[in-house]
Amino acid sequence: MSQTFQVVGIGNAIVDVITQCDDSFLELMGIEKGIMQLVERKRGEMLYAAMRERTQVAGGSVANTVAGLGALGLKTGFIGRVHDDVLGQFYAKSFAQNGSAFVNDPVEGGELPTSRSMIFVTPDGERSMNTYLGISSELGPFDVPDDVAGGTDILFLEGYLYDKDKGKEAFETAARLCRQGGGKAGIALSDPFCVDRHRNDFRRLVKDLDYVIGNEHEWESLYQTDLSTALEQAAQDSGMVVCTRSGHDVVLVRGEEETVVPVTKVAPVDATGAGDQFAAGFLYGYATGQPLAVCGRMGCIAAAEVISHYGARPETDVKALFAKAGLV
Repeated sequence: MSQTFQVVGIGNAIVDVITQCDDSFLELMGIEKGIMQLVERKRGEMLYAAMRERTQVAGGSVANTVAGLGALGLKTGFIGRVHDDVLGQFYAKSFAQNGSAFVNDPVEGGELPTSRSMIFVTPDGERSMNTYLGISSELGPFDVPDDVAGGTDILFLEGYLYDKDKGKEAFETAARLCRQGGGKAGIALSDPFCVDRHRNDFRRLVKDLDYVIGNEHEWESLYQTDLSTALEQAAQDSGMVVCTRSGHDVVLVRGEEETVVPVTKVAPVDATGAGDQFAAGFLYGYATGQPLAVCGRMGCIAAAEVISHYGARPETDVKALFAKAGLV
């Protein structure tokens, strides 16, 4: 059967609002450095008002990955939920301009506004994210079009969806439809705190899905042990395991095959989107049938590009970078 999409993502549709600050500002505002924190509407509005020289882009972890894949020329779609407000309209239009399909119409008359993440970038490139989920937290199975989830070669799921029961249902509906249609479904573990909140569910998913992407802290959290032991267990559980290590090598395991891809260290301008674009590069290789080592190298190249500038989406031709490295 000929599929409509090569890759479809499902996750939180969030407008990223980015500004620069120093460590003293983070301390003053009570912002924990280097992690993603969920905030309520009142604190979100306060932090938004405190931002200087905002840069606004359509974001969300898996949405960023889908946008990266669209820029690489794959036929991609994204399942997400935005309000029919100014930010929601901005979000939907920006996806279309990037070449990916935003498959859900903005919701009219919803009580909650479009989600936004206030991202504070310090001089060392670390980003501290404060996310107000808004209407994206209402994403449910009714937002999953059967022909989209069932008409893709690869489905990429965002672990953060498990924070809400509706999101969990949407996630599982999409994965079921994808696999019934002959596609492969996988997940990003999202962050160690997300793993802590949903450890039992994620351990089950590792066994059920075709691939799982996480960083060293997420894998250690999932199995509550050291990285080496965690990856040994993951390799027994999952169809394919991908582990990124900040500033170190990337480990990829599929059955008896294990590949280690070295990473060239790059001083980050802004680390926002590094994991998202690693996933884009990796999934590009996976979707086009590349060996594991090439998939891993593509992920590293895409991640290195995005941390060389502000924002979570590529600004240069990443496919040309793949060609320069002899990968395409």
